[in-house]
Amino acid sequence: MKYNKVEICGVNTSSLRVLSEEEKRELLGKAKKGDTKAREKLIDGNLRLVLSIIQRFTGRRENLDDLFQVGCIGLIKAIDNFNIELDVRFSTYAVPMIIGEIRRYLRDNNSIRVSRSMRDLAYRALQAKEEMSKDTGSEPSIEKIAEHLGEKKEDVVIALEAITEPVSLYEPVFNDSGDSIYIMDQISDTSSTDEAWVEDIALRDAMKKLNEREKKIIDMRYFQSRTQSEIAKEIGISQAQVSRLEKSALERIRKSF
Repeated sequence: MKYNKVEICGVNTSSLRVLSEEEKRELLGKAKKGDTKAREKLIDGNLRLVLSIIQRFTGRRENLDDLFQVGCIGLIKAIDNFNIELDVRFSTYAVPMIIGEIRRYLRDNNSIRVSRSMRDLAYRALQAKEEMSKDTGSEPSIEKIAEHLGEKKEDVVIALEAITEPVSLYEPVFNDSGDSIYIMDQISDTSSTDEAWVEDIALRDAMKKLNEREKKIIDMRYFQSRTQSEIAKEIGISQAQVSRLEKSALERIRKSF
């Protein structure tokens, strides 16, 4: 799916209307009294909100039609459960509801299958964590959660890890003036060895064409298996600069080959 696609689930997204806060309040009041047409108008008037949220998940290569439908379920739940007596904007309440519904769908449809019992334990642990956090004002430890549930600490840890969504190594974690730092940049490469690199004469010749700072970065990154964060701290520059210099040096090496 592309960002500029204007039709999702048969809906022409370019023609979707946006409701004002006053219109939302009025329709929510009518919907609470059983007015089905007001409820339908609320759903139609907030589809752009769903659309904007599912764009956050496009990097996962999920079908946007499916995510849009799941997001609409979250929207409907938000409409049906919203308390109009509270001084809260509807979107403030609806956004986390929609995101939660999408994340639940992604967890349950993960290609790595997780047993029902393990998922149930994980969800119970998350619920207990939320309740205990509200009661104490601080996040409980895994030990406390396990004790609260009457489960083994190890089982709770495994269950929570099992429902954690896989993260791409190419997912950006920081961006500085167009220079993105990816998760893979945070990981040390312990498989690279001095012998494997030094034996390649072409690589050594290419390395000679780099300036001293570039040589140092390539040496620390690939010969010493250091992370970009460690290199940045030692050299005294930002991690984004290390990333930029590393990419530039590698590009020059590739051209030399």
